Amino acid sequence: MTSQIFEITKVATFDAAHYLPDGPAESPYTRLHGHSFQVEATVAGTPQPPVGWVADLAELDGALRAVALELDHGLLNEKPGLDSPTLENLCLYFAERLKVQFPGLARVKVSRPTIGESCALSL
Repeated sequence: MTSQIFEITKVATFDAAHYLPDGPAESPYTRLHGHSFQVEATVAGTPQPPVGWVADLAELDGALRAVALELDHGLLNEKPGLDSPTLENLCLYFAERLKVQFPGLARVKVSRPTIGESCALSL
């Protein structure tokens, strides 16, 4: 068996509204607004027998899409743990839900591509 570490990544998208209740006074962040989000989940490890892969990409894809679907077209502030739905808290939200099924989860990145913003959590 190889001792090389590989990383596999899947990407999902969702659209959601939010506001930052504790944002700077009179800033647009405190008003209700929406974004298109992209989330990437990366699992790292050595290829496992019998197939020889780090993890099943289809399983990672399904799990990532399921979490994104929980948030899609909703108000992020209404989800437990997202009362202040920053990019940082969104990374944590996805990581907490994916880590159980994918112990090799190494990175979660949430971005808003249309405005060039992103945040990555390394685990």
